[in-house]
Amino acid sequence: MISKSRTSTINVAIIVALFTANVVLSDDLTPIPANRAQLDAWFNTNVGPLAQRKATLDPSLVAAEAAPKVITVMQDGKGDFKTITDAINSIPTGNNKRVIVKIGGGNYNEKIKIERTKPFVTLYAAPGTMPNITFGGTAAKYGTVDSATLIVESDYFVAANIMLSNSAPRPDGRKAGEQAVALRISGDRAAFYNCKILGFQDTICDDRHNHFFKDCLIQGTVDFIFGSGTSLYLKNELRALGDAGPTVIVAQARKSASDADLYSFVHCDITGTGTTTFLARAWMTYPKIIYAYSTMTNVVHPKGWDNGMHPEFDKTSYFGEYQNTGPKSDPKGRVSITKQLSEAEVKPFITLGMIQGSKWLLPPPKV
Repeated sequence: MISKSRTSTINVAIIVALFTANVVLSDDLTPIPANRAQLDAWFNTNVGPLAQRKATLDPSLVAAEAAPKVITVMQDGKGDFKTITDAINSIPTGNNKRVIVKIGGGNYNEKIKIERTKPFVTLYAAPGTMPNITFGGTAAKYGTVDSATLIVESDYFVAANIMLSNSAPRPDGRKAGEQAVALRISGDRAAFYNCKILGFQDTICDDRHNHFFKDCLIQGTVDFIFGSGTSLYLKNELRALGDAGPTVIVAQARKSASDADLYSFVHCDITGTGTTTFLARAWMTYPKIIYAYSTMTNVVHPKGWDNGMHPEFDKTSYFGEYQNTGPKSDPKGRVSITKQLSEAEVKPFITLGMIQGSKWLLPPPKV
């Protein structure tokens, strides 16, 4: 026999559980709309502010966002620090509060690393005063992944209105070690809003874990997005500098059929120079890349995909396309392994559930 009071308690618990489940469903499983004009409304509905999302967000994130701390970097000495490095060094190891590093305009010639022991860091600038954080590190000097201008190993990182670049010269293909990374993101649950990430070969090392890029410009030549991340790229410009020969946007490093990592590009614009840019190549055995609702200009090679001189990878690669537009989106010229996805097949790759967004993704900061 169950008492009335206990029955009431159980009913309340069920209602709360159902409500929470619906919130998760709304956040994670509502597909990105096909109509780009509806993106802002979709994003605002599914990535609401902290106050509306506490039931589904990670408790540690909710606690961290309760009282954010803002520190300023100004080259003229009017801020808390003159360099971004000094600002990052001021954040204590084991940090558990959101720290917003507000950066003034200018060129910052710095090589920055945010250790895994410093989560909840935001690099922010006002949209009209975007700073350029730049350094000339190369693979020859640092190794490829450690050549990055900005290395982020910590979780819950955010960047908004920031330019990240590697100032090393464009590789000529004749010398080893000319790769030069602008950004390596290795932490989990990171978001990039309205950033410019500029380089040539290996611009972004999208290394591992869940990431979100929105309204960014990403520029490069060969493999300029590479790694083992599980990342959703929404409404970004992918600018290929193909005037000097063939270029490749993506080299994805998935190594087995059971690995969850993949890259999904939704409502992206592929622009640049030249006419021989491949959407992706098979770097490792099981690459998984999807392009949906994206605009493909004449820079894209008609074949779309390349097996990286590994024909044996054709059997294990997943190259998917869905309702792309533009002169070089025609599936007729694609290599045979290209999969033209159905609505049901593409759905897992055009929702926030792909990156577990209901647990951590918040709107761009306002400072």
